[in-house]
Amino acid sequence: MIDSFYSLAFTHRLLAVNQIGLLHIDPYDQKLRLSKVKNEFKISELLFLSTCNRVEFMIVTSSEVNITFVQDFLKKLYKTFTENELHNFSTNFELYRGKKAVNHIFSVASSVDSMVLGEREIITQVRNAYELSKKNNLTGDLLRIVIKNTIETAKRVYTETSIATKPVSIVSLAYHKLKSQRLDLNSRILIIGAGGTNSNLCRFLKKHGFKNFTVCNRTLSKAKELAEELNGSYLSLTDLNTYTSSFDILLSCTATDRHFIGRNMYKQILNGEQDKKIVIDLAIPQDLDPEVLRFNDINYISVDLLQKESNDNLQERAKEIKSVETILLESINSFEHVLKERCVELAMRDVPKQIKEIKSIAVNQVFRDDIESMDDHSKKVLEKILGYVEKKYISGPMKLAKDILIQNS
Repeated sequence: MIDSFYSLAFTHRLLAVNQIGLLHIDPYDQKLRLSKVKNEFKISELLFLSTCNRVEFMIVTSSEVNITFVQDFLKKLYKTFTENELHNFSTNFELYRGKKAVNHIFSVASSVDSMVLGEREIITQVRNAYELSKKNNLTGDLLRIVIKNTIETAKRVYTETSIATKPVSIVSLAYHKLKSQRLDLNSRILIIGAGGTNSNLCRFLKKHGFKNFTVCNRTLSKAKELAEELNGSYLSLTDLNTYTSSFDILLSCTATDRHFIGRNMYKQILNGEQDKKIVIDLAIPQDLDPEVLRFNDINYISVDLLQKESNDNLQERAKEIKSVETILLESINSFEHVLKERCVELAMRDVPKQIKEIKSIAVNQVFRDDIESMDDHSKKVLEKILGYVEKKYISGPMKLAKDILIQNS
């Protein structure tokens, strides 16, 4: 049973993140596209997992999954791919089978196989991927057991170890730096740049109660889009020359190749205020000209500072690997036992039905005349005895038979 389980993985280890993105399938398209390949390749169960740095297919099939299978599978599923793209993906994948495939998905959900060690978001992504695949009638009994044990294992890892306790993402670290300042939730936040990094940090801030946002971006439509999400105001970069509202917190992350915020611009956006400001500069190279730091009272949080803290936290997380591996080993052994029990259950699932049929034949055919000659009280006693024997035979000897089969398997 377990030898029919495969994990076909496309990850950051062999492919660039932007290449992996090409394998993503919109949730609304998954049922139609995945059902077609499931039927065509005689796959009994299929689960599709897509994150920012991996795409995986969990496959249950009696066919052998090899390089030819992968090539044909990708060609059928991604019909718009060029020959070069198909060649790239069909030569840069990881394939796991059986027990190794189970151990792999346990490791993925426990974040020891992730691009960022200890990022616990993956457990939610695995659960959601399973729920969607189940809703699309793609999964079955084996994947149900695999994912159930996967989630239980990941929960143990995050509960019993410290692998996810220290933040490592730049956005999380920047937020924690701000949180430590015990700022007023009405603090004026000026955002320069509406790209992914600033947008994610601002969503974090809004989620935790901050509400006074002004978004400034070169493309005004992008500034407007983020401002509307934050319930804030917006302006273009050129409008900073006449900006008069000042700020308490400045978040800057532009894509320029120079120091974008010089002394004159900083003086303009201060609007005459003299109190100490917080500047979070997430740009590479930094947006804030070093001269601004020399002449102004600033609590400066740079991406270099956050990256150093991230590296330190990653080293702390890495110390937990041994504890995680112990949990994974225990979980694999437990999973094997669960799977054996399930195999026995499936093999013996017709036994209760056969016992009921034997009882029915005995009562309605073999001993019918004898039973009909009984008085009502005797019939009721007999029915109770037969019901008791039936129940005990199903529960007692069935359990004994299951134990014997598991020990001998």
